[in-house]
Order: sequence, then C-alpha cells, then structure tokens
Amino acid sequence: MNLGYVGVGLMGLPMTKHLLSKGHSVAAYDIVAERVEAAEALGARSASSPADVCRGAEIVLLNLPTPYAVEAAVFGEGGVASALKPPQLLVDFSTIKVEQGRDFSARLKAQTGCGWVDAPVSGGPPASGSGALTVMAGGEPGDIERIRPLMKDVAARFTAMGPPGSGLVAKMINQLIVGCGHAVMAEAIVLAEAAGIDPARIPECLAGGYADGALLQRLYPRMARRDFAPQGYARQLLKDLEMVNELAGSMKAPVPMMGEALSLYRMLVHLGYSELDSGAILKLYEREGKK
Repeated sequence: MNLGYVGVGLMGLPMTKHLLSKGHSVAAYDIVAERVEAAEALGARSASSPADVCRGAEIVLLNLPTPYAVEAAVFGEGGVASALKPPQLLVDFSTIKVEQGRDFSARLKAQTGCGWVDAPVSGGPPASGSGALTVMAGGEPGDIERIRPLMKDVAARFTAMGPPGSGLVAKMINQLIVGCGHAVMAEAIVLAEAAGIDPARIPECLAGGYADGALLQRLYPRMARRDFAPQGYARQLLKDLEMVNELAGSMKAPVPMMGEALSLYRMLVHLGYSELDSGAILKLYEREGKK
C-alpha cells in the first residue's frame, strides 16, 4: 500500500522500517527533523507536514504521544484534515482519551468525509518493528475491513472491538493491567532479593504457572537487571493511567489497585524519572529500602 505516517519516534520508526521491508511505500513526517531523516534513510519519503503525508496515500497512520499531538497533527495548520479526501482513511495507533477519539472521528468525517479507526497498540518497539503488535480497534465496519490486509503486516493479533472509541476502551483496560503489573514486578524483585534468592530465576521458575505472562517473561528480566533504557517512557504510562482513572471515574467503576499504581507513577515522574522506561518504578522501592 501507499501509506502516510505521522510520528516516527520510539514506536513509529521501527514500524516504518518493517512496513518498508514488506513492500509498502511510506511518506513520513515528525516534528523532530532527525526522526524524519532516519525514516528517509530507511527508504521512506520525507514529508514536510502532516498534510504532505496524505499525498498519494491510501491510508494515513498516526503514532503520537499525546491527545494534543494527535489533534494538532490532524486538525491544526497544515494538518491531515486539510488534505485528506475520500476514499483515504486515517488509522490512529496513539493512546488518547476515549471521548477524544470519538470526537476526533466525528470531526474528521464531518470535515473530510473520511473514516477514522482508533487502533491503539500493545507490545512496545520490538513488536512494532517485527509486525507482532497487539492491536485493538474501533471504527465503522467498512473501515475495519479495509485495514485488515495492512494489519496482517502490523499485528500478531488484531481485534475489532466495535464502533469508534471501542479500541481505546480496550487499551484503557490493557493499561490498567499493565500499570498494576509493573508495580507487582517491582515488589517481586525486592522481595526475592530481601529473601536471598536469585530474582533473575523467577521467570524460569514460574513459567507455565498462573503467575506467568508477558510482563514476567519480558519486563521483569529487564527490571531485575536495572535496565531502564526506554521501550516505553514512564511519562507515557503515567499519561495512560491518568486517562484510565478519568474513564473509570466517569462511569463510577471502582479501580483501587489502579489508583495505587497511578500514585506510584506520579511519584516516579515527580522524582525526575519521566524519560526512563516504565520499569523504572523499581527505583521507588529501592529508595524506600535505603531509608
């Protein structure tokens, strides 16, 4: 396919590389010029604006860090909405608020006649670069069907959850589980070390049991090594947990465990660790242990 891509950073650049390797053509734009240069070096066309990525594109992809970045890229000056025309389609891999996603979808349809699929992802940069992401999608049935061929190159699992906004609801649930899981992984490491056993052997020991899972096998070993090079920024997980909290509050759904994780990530970012990996939550437990 001919694709436009806005946001070729931590997640977008490896996906761009993978899409190019699969034979797709990609026009790339990012507010950071060095990222566009990196995408161009991989074989992408360098675009001068979000509107420019639409030129010749069948589908325009977004992979941006905040709702404000999404709104600016689509509806701001030189944005996607100024150039998009039917039958072009927008797919947003970003994690934004559910109501914002629904509003943006309606606005784009009203302004351009084009569809919007919210398609937040899970799996991190390695999965983004290998076509192994988990993608949860919300959109009109016809738009979902149009992107299925592309999703075969992007995702190991692609699930259509319902109308616009449904994918974002599923991502909020994903982040609730992930945020709490990070805190549990940190506590497991601290407890293992305090008890005098090798924390690095826990994933092997518990494999196949009820405690096993992606967090234990992929995140935990990096945390045990104190490898906090970002595969997902602490500030990003905090942003997502704030959105989960807001969504749950609007529906009066009790999420006390998530509230604890949210408090921990607020503290982590307050202490200056926002640019480290989300696994750096372990630092909070180490600080307490040294008092």
